[in-house]
Amino acid sequence: MISLDDVRSAATVIAPHVVRTPLLPYGPGWLKPESLQPIGAFKLRGALNALARLENRERGVVAYSSGNHAQAVAFAARLHGVPAAIVMPDNTPAVKIEATKALGAEVFIVGITERVERAEALVAERGAALIPPFDHPDVIAGQGTIGLEILEDLPDVGTVVVPMSGGGLISGVATAIKTLRQDVRVIGAEPALAADIADSLRAGELVHWDPDERARTVADALRDEPSELTWEHISKLVDDVITVTEDEILTAVADLARRARLVAEPSGAVAVAAQAKFGGGVAVVSGGNIDPELLSDVLTNS
Repeated sequence: MISLDDVRSAATVIAPHVVRTPLLPYGPGWLKPESLQPIGAFKLRGALNALARLENRERGVVAYSSGNHAQAVAFAARLHGVPAAIVMPDNTPAVKIEATKALGAEVFIVGITERVERAEALVAERGAALIPPFDHPDVIAGQGTIGLEILEDLPDVGTVVVPMSGGGLISGVATAIKTLRQDVRVIGAEPALAADIADSLRAGELVHWDPDERARTVADALRDEPSELTWEHISKLVDDVITVTEDEILTAVADLARRARLVAEPSGAVAVAAQAKFGGGVAVVSGGNIDPELLSDVLTNS
């Protein structure tokens, strides 16, 4: 498992290139709007930290992603002047594919179960370095810098709500928060249609859902499952999980636009939907890369 020192070191590495997002008041609680990052999502933190520490990046980097990690790796690779090859599933929103290409990355579209295999093949073919979306200590440490910032800005915080999928974000945030403040509750938020971590915590062991089952949720960035590494963090550090329905997720997207003036993708609004169930605390708005047509539909019909 990563340590607080890993997170603090990551904070130093990434500070010149990320936005230190503020805490925004929202109802009885607060928002941490990572949607304001240059690539529109928290993923930039982990990608920057991981790529900066690579010793063999001359031949480029490879990543697999449903969208936000893809953009983060493409951004970090461009910053360091190395080529990036990104493998994306064929159910990725077009807005995320085009944004990744615009950052200079070479994009490969594959079936939803073929991402890892294709990425590993590219690594072998090119001698490139793989930067996974969550299953890596440097990626997790980078995401954990969000936890440091929350505690610095709101020392008396009682609860932090974090969206979960592969688990890199909540693993890093929980490490930072629980090491410094054991009394703060770290709550995971999941779509009910992709609630494998909730099932896992109830079972006391990692429970696997079929990828097609997880793909039902509109929260496209939350369709992954934890790795053994992230599950180790989650099982030891996360206090509880709240699941939310598709309607609750889309309502949160609309509410964020109207009340907080924030554009959030469905995955980015999941923690806010969970926060609404109990009020208070800090909800991490993890991303804002929503398909424009979906946003229009949500605002028109809610």
